[in-house]
Amino acid sequence: MAFDALITNGTVATASDTYKADVAISGGKVVAIGAELPKQNAGRLIDAAGKLVMPGGIDVHTHLDMPFGGTTSADDFETGTRAAAFGGTTTLIDFAIQYKGQSLRQAFDTWMQKASRKATTDYSFHCIITELPDARLDEMDDLVREGVTTFKLFMAYPGVFMLDDASIFKALRRTAKNGGMVCMHAENGGAIDVIVQQALAEGKTAPKYHALTRPTTAEAEATARAIALAEMAGSPVYIVHLSCNDALEKVREARDRGLPVYAETCPQYLYLSIENFDVPGFEGAKYVFTPPLREKWHQEKLWQGLRHDTLQVVSTDHCPFCFKEQKEMGKGDFTKIPNGGPGIEHRMSLIYSGGVAAGRFSINRFVEIVSTTPAKLFGLYPRKGTIAVGSDADLVIFNPTKKETISVKTHHMRVDYSMFEGITVTGVPEVVMSRGQVIVENGQWRGRAGAGNFLKRAQYAGV
Repeated sequence: MAFDALITNGTVATASDTYKADVAISGGKVVAIGAELPKQNAGRLIDAAGKLVMPGGIDVHTHLDMPFGGTTSADDFETGTRAAAFGGTTTLIDFAIQYKGQSLRQAFDTWMQKASRKATTDYSFHCIITELPDARLDEMDDLVREGVTTFKLFMAYPGVFMLDDASIFKALRRTAKNGGMVCMHAENGGAIDVIVQQALAEGKTAPKYHALTRPTTAEAEATARAIALAEMAGSPVYIVHLSCNDALEKVREARDRGLPVYAETCPQYLYLSIENFDVPGFEGAKYVFTPPLREKWHQEKLWQGLRHDTLQVVSTDHCPFCFKEQKEMGKGDFTKIPNGGPGIEHRMSLIYSGGVAAGRFSINRFVEIVSTTPAKLFGLYPRKGTIAVGSDADLVIFNPTKKETISVKTHHMRVDYSMFEGITVTGVPEVVMSRGQVIVENGQWRGRAGAGNFLKRAQYAGV
C-alpha cells in the first residue's frame, strides 16, 4: 500500500490511549495505524522519535475580522488561522454576527465571504443572534440543516448584543427541537451597566475599572439563569469563557444533577489575574476583555474544574486589538477600550505546560480538553478530534520537553503585544498537518491562504 506520508517512531496520544505506533496518511486521511508500517512506499517520512503525535487542536471560540467598538479585530482569517496553526490548532469555529435588521442567512454569508479565500485551515461558524422575532425562528432550523448547528446569545452588552430572557428562552426551546445548541455569554448586563455608569460618574476611568465593574456575582447569576432557562426549555447549554469559581459552582451543581450543561474556560483566566492591571499608565488596557480578569485564587479552581470535568473545553476567545491606535481609543474612558485579547497561538502549549507538565492532569485529558471534546460537542467527531483510520489527518507532532518563552517578538498573530509576554512554557508543536499537508515545520510556514474548508457540523449529540 502506498502512503502520501508516514509518521514513524512517535507516541500516539488520544483522549483515551497512549501508545507507540506509526501513522500512515493518504488522500488527506489517516489510512493506517500500527507498528513498523512499511516505509518503502511512503511519499514522505516524518520521524517523530521522542515526540507525541496528537490530533490537531480545535479552538471553538475565536473572533477574526470582527468589527467592534469602532474598529476591527487585528487578525483576519489568513493571519488568524496561520497563527493558530503555529500553535497546533488546525480547526477554528468563529462567529457570524447577525446585526440588527439582518437575517441569520445574511450573517452567515458575510462571514463566509471573509473566510473562504483566506482561511489556511478548516473552519466553521456559530451564529450570534442579536434579535429574535418569531419570524427568525425558522431561520435557526435552516442554518442547522446547513451545518451551522450552534448559536451564541448574550446576556451582556445592552443595546448591542444583549437579548432579553424571553428571546433566550425561545432560542433554547428551538434548539431543543432542531438539534442545535446555544452558547451563552453569561453576565448580568443590566446590573453591570448600572455599576459602569456609576464608576464613570465618579471619574473612575482607568482600564482596571473594566474588571472592577463586572463582579463575579454578575457572572454567577447569569450562569445560573442560563442553566435554569435551558432546563425549562429541555435543551443543552454551553457557557462560554467561564472566568471565576462563583460561576464554576453553578455549572458543577447543574452537572451533578445530570443536566446537559457544558462550559469552557480560556488560558487568560488560568494564567493572568486582576494584578495584571497594576502596570504603569494605560498598559492595563492590554488586559481588557470580557469577562474580566479575576483575583488570582480563581486560577487553581479553574484548573481543578478542568481536571474533574466540571469544565470540558479550553478555547481562546481570541479577539486581538493592537495596543497602539486600537486599545488607545479608550484613553480616558475604559468603556471605549476595544474588548478582547490575543491568544490563538499559544493555547496548546499553555494548557499542556500548566496541565500535563505541571502534573495537574494526564496527556489524555489534555487531548480531550483541546481537541476531542470540542469535536464531539460541536458536531465534528470523528472526522476531527482523534487519530483513527478514516479521520482527517489533522496531526500535531509535539515536543513534550521543549521549552519556549512567549513573546511578541516571535509570535505570528497580527497584534503588537502578547498577553502572555515572558511566560515560559514546556511543550511545543514542531510539525503541524492539515488534512495530510504539512503546514508548519520547525518554525517555518508551509501552508497557503484559501486551503481551509468550511466544515458542515452535525447536530448536538452530547459527549
